[in-house]
Amino acid sequence: MAEELIIASTSSKAERYATLIPQLESLVTGEPDLVANLSNIAAALKQTLNFFWVGFYIVKNDQLVLGPFQGPIACTRINFGKGVCGTSWKEQKTILVPDVEAFPGHIACSSASKSEIVLPAFKGGNVALVLDVDSDVLNDFDETDQRELEKVMRLIETLL
Repeated sequence: MAEELIIASTSSKAERYATLIPQLESLVTGEPDLVANLSNIAAALKQTLNFFWVGFYIVKNDQLVLGPFQGPIACTRINFGKGVCGTSWKEQKTILVPDVEAFPGHIACSSASKSEIVLPAFKGGNVALVLDVDSDVLNDFDETDQRELEKVMRLIETLL
């Protein structure tokens, strides 16, 4: 297992993702524990991309339950179809929100959150968990984030 990430802080966002994803693959290879892997992935994403909040919500008994994360304390449970995370789960797709205040039914776990991206991971055709990434900057996520974070989600699906 790697003890540190090797990412140039002066790289573009696309270059940081391109350097990070192979290191994530190496980090989780051979580790069977999902919580350990999600914890390291959350830490690596926050460290590399300086996200305000990054973490996972895991589907349990018809709710999303807070899993490994990095950042301020968070909402513990989210219902199906509620907020950005619950909507991503319900619609089974990535939701990119430039301004959380404009998203109907947004759940404000932190008033500092301004924009958000949520991505589902699937097991057996069903959403098993979502990755929730928040920024304290409006319109902070773009197509690069969506494309590269979706690659991270495909990696996570191999762990489920």
